[in-house]
Amino acid sequence: MPSFDIVSKVDNTAVENALAGVTKEMQVRYDFKGSSCEVSLTDEAILIKADDELKRRQVEELIVTHLTRKGVDTKALEFEKPEQAGGNAIRQTVLVRQGVQRDVAQKIVKTIKGAKLKTQASIQGDEIRVSGKKRDDLQATMNMIKAMDLNLPLQYENFRD
Repeated sequence: MPSFDIVSKVDNTAVENALAGVTKEMQVRYDFKGSSCEVSLTDEAILIKADDELKRRQVEELIVTHLTRKGVDTKALEFEKPEQAGGNAIRQTVLVRQGVQRDVAQKIVKTIKGAKLKTQASIQGDEIRVSGKKRDDLQATMNMIKAMDLNLPLQYENFRD
């Protein structure tokens, strides 16, 4: 029985390389001279520390630009609200989302079942497995999910006949 998996993964190496590029560009740019702006990567988040709101926005734009150059979909980023950090400094956490969240997965499964296609969907952890009798039904399901315009980068892998 043909099947495929719907996943949401971000290449961590590409994220690390992009942040290295952001750091290099911040060291070279004139408007960052003498500032104490920095970007660091933790397990699943990017931490931005900036002197003021203008520099924070510039660092945010640099991150988006460099991630796009490295082929990382920026829909995986979730920018949290900036917060004050000692003096005039500003700190912001940017979450790098991995996996399909439970509520999004339930929405996808509900849409697949409501479409009356001859496919079945099941949630398996942070993935969704879709199976059906015909390859054409699976491809129609993929196109329907792409048209849903979710705010999450989805990949379709493990396609089996």
